[in-house]
Amino acid sequence: MFDPTTWTGFHTWLSLIAIVTGFVLLSDLIGGRDRPGWTAVFLATAVGTSATGFGFPFTGVLPSHIVGIVALLVLAVTLPARYHFHRAGFWNAIYAVGVVISLYLLVFVGVAQAFGKVPALHALAPTQSEPPFAIAELVVLVLFAFAGFVAVRGSRGLMRAAA
Repeated sequence: MFDPTTWTGFHTWLSLIAIVTGFVLLSDLIGGRDRPGWTAVFLATAVGTSATGFGFPFTGVLPSHIVGIVALLVLAVTLPARYHFHRAGFWNAIYAVGVVISLYLLVFVGVAQAFGKVPALHALAPTQSEPPFAIAELVVLVLFAFAGFVAVRGSRGLMRAAA
């Protein structure tokens, strides 16, 4: 799973890098900071993670495909908000919300993967329809909703005037 020379390993490492850099970026948004390098790494690995998810064999549309499509659509708005519109005016809020949603989707999938692959978690929710799984995902959702609100407020200091 962690061997970067396999498709699964490559996808997993992209996901982990995206999550770590996403939390750095989220912290920067909340704190009113901007680090273009961290931003570029997050956005590139978030796109890469979602795109490589479609490279696994499948016979029909799975929930992971729906999450991947949603993630790519969110990033399709987030990237121009950052690089084309330079976060000017309302594009700043769109960018901040896009970053938070992108990171949330990565963490959402990470929690699902953890319940599927970590024996102790899998024992609590073997079909991922049990209360421990639902509670974990609900907690993640609530935390990200709060973080999104705080990130939009924090990023206002970096907002540029619309031209």
